[in-house]
Amino acid sequence: MNFDLFLVSLDSSIEQALAKIEGNHLGFILVQNDAKQIIGLVTDGDIRRNLLNGKSLSSPIAEGMNREFTWSSNQSPREQLLKMLDSRIRFIPILDDNKRLVGIVTKDEIPILEERKVYARARSPVRISFGGGGSDLTHFFSSEKGAVINSTVSLYTHATLRIREDYKIILNSRDLKESVEFNDLEDLLKRETKFKLFQSIIKVARPNFGFELFVHSDYPMNSGLGGSAVVSSAILGCFNQFRKDKWDNHEIAELAFQAERLDMGIAGGWQDQYATVFGGFNFMEFAMDQNIVHPLRLSKDTVIELEESLILCDTATTHDSGNIHDDQRESMKQSDIKQKVQSNVELTYEMRNHLLRGRLMQFGLCLHKAWEIKRGLSSKISNQFLDKIYNDAIANGAIGGKLLGAGGGGFFLFYVPPFDRHKILNWMDSIGLNYRPFRFDSEGLQAWTVREELIK
Repeated sequence: MNFDLFLVSLDSSIEQALAKIEGNHLGFILVQNDAKQIIGLVTDGDIRRNLLNGKSLSSPIAEGMNREFTWSSNQSPREQLLKMLDSRIRFIPILDDNKRLVGIVTKDEIPILEERKVYARARSPVRISFGGGGSDLTHFFSSEKGAVINSTVSLYTHATLRIREDYKIILNSRDLKESVEFNDLEDLLKRETKFKLFQSIIKVARPNFGFELFVHSDYPMNSGLGGSAVVSSAILGCFNQFRKDKWDNHEIAELAFQAERLDMGIAGGWQDQYATVFGGFNFMEFAMDQNIVHPLRLSKDTVIELEESLILCDTATTHDSGNIHDDQRESMKQSDIKQKVQSNVELTYEMRNHLLRGRLMQFGLCLHKAWEIKRGLSSKISNQFLDKIYNDAIANGAIGGKLLGAGGGGFFLFYVPPFDRHKILNWMDSIGLNYRPFRFDSEGLQAWTVREELIK
């Protein structure tokens, strides 16, 4: 827009102002002083009245201008401008802090909603596995059908991603307590760092822009809660926000599996990736042709009672799931071990039915059976220290439980009847074991974008 057609100086005549109004076709002119500040407004109607009242075309415009006129600042919300135009105001001068003209709004010239800079955020929940562990390994369900049952809980990995103007990539991890900077994607793909999982995820995501990524988790690393899959899911959720053709839940889970299992070469199953992405209580079946995620519709009372009956116990030890899964792969060649995994699958169907019918005591007893089967799959799954914790928990009121994840350390999950909850918590306090409160999460991976201007 040519502002010159809307401006006259303070010493201009009515005739000069009228010529400008004729030229801009909007029926008004703005009067500015020597400092380019807008000090008055004149409409064609104002000029008519001035001429009828005896003014001549050579009279100064300053004598007929309106010093009290409607205008808006360049910070005015678009909503406010729309409401002013809807109140029969035909034009709105937009002035900056120095009262200088920076825009003119009419019903035909309304500020467009331009795309602003955004950043992406995501959070993805950890899972607690109830049964079927080992059957989600490809080398098992390549010949036998696998099945697991799990749920996500309110412990999350959080990721924030901001696109840069250049091709640099900066990774920040509160869990690793480190940051690293790369010149570009090629530099990231060839350099060895502590951020191997991040680098593998970025490799499969293949972003064509530079960015800065921040990641932190509510739980410790190597805790048996499926954390690497959760980190992968959260980061992929951020990248997905900048795609036109967005990945669906199955594709995100598959990309997370690809990054960890194939690119990094870490042995493990499939359930962690599906659990964190889909969220909620799920019964999952695994076969070579396809994996199926069956959401379980549990009653509200069942979910709340289960929350109150389960205790998440941090053993303050870590584990190496890849080594344990490698050991399981070898032991799976033994027919008796494979039969134990098959028994675990059958038990999973029983656990699913107990949950759907709200038979929680029976479900708790099945957790004990699941642990007895699991600890026999590999010599690396339990040890004297972990066995003592489990046996003491049973002696102090738990009716069942299991070590989460591949085993070797991390978190125990115990099922405790209501009237023994205080007893087992007191025992945990007495030996220095930490209790981690949680609620079940039904959402799974959540990702969204935020305009950066909103935080300024």
